[in-house]
Order: sequence, then C-alpha cells, then structure tokens
Amino acid sequence: MGSSETLAGLQELLHGYTVEVLRCRPTDLVEFAVQHFTRVLEKQRNEQGSTKSAKKGVTFDAKEEEDEEEQDVTVGEYSPLAPPAAAVCAEAYNPDEDEEEDEEPRVVHPKTDEQRRRLQDSCRDILLFKSLDDEQFSEVLEAMFEVLVKPQEHIIDQGDDGDNFYVIEKGVYEIFVKTDGADVCVGKYDNKGSFGELALMYNTPRAATIMAAMDGALWGLDRATFHRLIVKNNAKKRRTYEAFIESVPLLASLELPERMKIVDVLGARVYKDGERVISQGEKADCFYMVESGEVRITIKNKVKQDSVEVEVARCTRGEYFGELALVTNKPRAASVYAVGATKCLVIDVQAFERLLGPCMDIMKRNISQYEDQLVALLGSRAKQ
Repeated sequence: MGSSETLAGLQELLHGYTVEVLRCRPTDLVEFAVQHFTRVLEKQRNEQGSTKSAKKGVTFDAKEEEDEEEQDVTVGEYSPLAPPAAAVCAEAYNPDEDEEEDEEPRVVHPKTDEQRRRLQDSCRDILLFKSLDDEQFSEVLEAMFEVLVKPQEHIIDQGDDGDNFYVIEKGVYEIFVKTDGADVCVGKYDNKGSFGELALMYNTPRAATIMAAMDGALWGLDRATFHRLIVKNNAKKRRTYEAFIESVPLLASLELPERMKIVDVLGARVYKDGERVISQGEKADCFYMVESGEVRITIKNKVKQDSVEVEVARCTRGEYFGELALVTNKPRAASVYAVGATKCLVIDVQAFERLLGPCMDIMKRNISQYEDQLVALLGSRAKQ
C-alpha cells in the first residue's frame, strides 16, 4: 500500500473513531479506542473477501456505520451535550444535487402561543439548530409538530426507514438494540435531548428502537425539511468555511475531522463600524474569530477616576478573541468594538469546551502573555 493510500486509511480510521467518541462520550478514551478498533478489526475479518463500495464523501461505508450504531447506541445524539451532539461531519449529502427542493412548498404546522413557547424552550440547546440563521430556525419551528406519547409507545423501531427527527420536551425514553434476537436496553434520554438524526443524515435504517417509559411530549421534524434546512445548510457552510478554518493558526494543530466539527457549530455575526461586540464585565458565552474586517480591544483604566477605555490590541482576519473569560471562567476582561464593517464567526461556550480542548494549552500561554502586556501597558499609562 502506497503512502497516500496508507494516509487515507489512517484518516478513515481516525474519522470513524472520532465520530464514535462524539456519539458515546466515553470517560476512558483509551479503553474506548481498544473496544472500537477491536470491533473494526473483527468486522474486517468477517467481511474479508467481500467487495465494499465506499460511499462518496463518507469516510466509512454506510454498512459499517449502521453496524457500529447497533452496538454503540448510547444516550445523547453524538452526545457531547446530549442534544449538542450531532456534528454533521461525515455527511455525504451534496447540496447541489437537489436545488429543486427549495421550490417545494414549505411545511407549516400551526401552533398556539403556548405551544410555540414550549417548542422554543425545547430547541434552545439543540446544536443541530445552532448553525441556522434566524429565518431558517423560524422555518424549522414552523415545520415541527407536537407528538404526545404514552408509556410503552414506540417512537421509532430498529430497522425502519427514517421519517422524522425528534426533540424531547419532556419524558423518559429508553433505547433498545436487538442483540442475539433479544431487545437490550442500552441507555435512555431523561427529559432532554434529541434523536433520530442518524438515519436521516446517512440514509440508513433506524439503528435502535426508542420507547417511551412514561407519558411524554416530543416535537417532530419531517425528513424533507430536515434535509433541506439542516443537512443542506451544514454541507454548504462546511464548503464555505473549510478554507478559512484551515487558515486560522490556532487550529493548525487539529486534525481535519476536528476542524470540520468546528465548522459545523460555527455561527456568524455581522457588526457595523463602532458597534460593541462584547462588554467588559459581562458573562462570557462565545468565542470569536474574525472572518473579515477588524476589531479593537479596550479595557477600562481603573487607575484613572474617569475609567476611560484604553485600546490594548486589535484583531484582524484569522485572529481570535473572547477566549480569556471562557478559559478562566471569569467575566469578560475587556470590551471589543468593530472597526469598519466586521464579520465574526462564533462558537458557543459548550462547543468551545468540547471541541477546542486540544488548543487549550496554546490559549493559556497566550493569556499569560496578555496579562504581562496589560500590566506593562497600564503601568505606563498610569505614569502619563
């Protein structure tokens, strides 16, 4: 096997492992790796001699994906936050293949004000929705429909075709996987989370049976709307931001699958000249990268009684800010203002903690340098 083939094989193995880690969120990565690659090895041996056709754009074939889901279904989607999970990093969907879908009638399920409030509360932390703009998110909410369930009711059944994606409003839902002809409970969702996206994203049969353990309420989203808004949006966004993410020095140490997961959780915010991006003293909720334009970073000089803001740095394309408060779990230490029209890409605090762990040492070193620079700068200003 040539070096390029070896590298491709290595990327395939690592990508598959990374997806499984995000799905299962194991506490022991080493033990989980042993179990995962043992299954892969056994599968290769069992299928030796058979010809497998790789699915275009997917780093592991659909059959392998399905088999691993049957053995590894756990609580949470891909489970970093239970809903947050779902980085659409291995999707083979091509957004250019079905532009005609945009012309299809939009699905709308009328709702009362009370229903809409409950729906918005249920969807607030669903990471799959966080990459949508306001118009797309509103369309998703319009298309979702309420599902009231009773104890022992099956929501989805293993082996069936995927029809809907579900967000949990309330209730406990048990996950069953058929093993040696018997249904084995492998986990549960407890009053939060979402499920059903895998079959829709990968066009595979349901990997597990989900059954209500008590009275509950769900919100469903049909397959066509899921594909048109969520899968298609993530595929386009990945294509748009892939080159930018690769150009950010901070992320250079990450593997390609890790960078693609970051792309999947990015949000975009546009600011006018002089508009404040973050305020000193406020609670931190996002990490920022400058895609275009420039920002200036200021702090209040408390040495002076008038507490005027002093500019301490500027950030341009590819540079980042806002990590200090997230790393230290403290309020914002500075204010940031746009210089001219500026566009920033943002990552919320949950995704920041989950996906940027490998970059944490770099950020901590930079923070130490910031503090030294600020002490020196403010000291010199105080003498003026």
